[in-house]
Amino acid sequence: MTYTCKRCGALAKEPGHLCKPCNDRQKCRYCGAPNTDSRHVCKSKLSAMQYVCDGCGRIATDAELLCKPAAIG
Repeated sequence: MTYTCKRCGALAKEPGHLCKPCNDRQKCRYCGAPNTDSRHVCKSKLSAMQYVCDGCGRIATDAELLCKPAAIG
């Protein structure tokens, strides 16, 4: 499923990767916590992060989720 940002029109695979995410809330795929928001970072999720955006500082598991990806490390 693809989500569209309500503010800038950007597309993302998950609602938390948008500057104004939609209200769709789902369980965390890393720890299973219900109703997580876009800022939820659990220990399992943090250890899976491999990229940081040079533009906004967001971290992600996949480079295509960021506008200016750079490898962490």
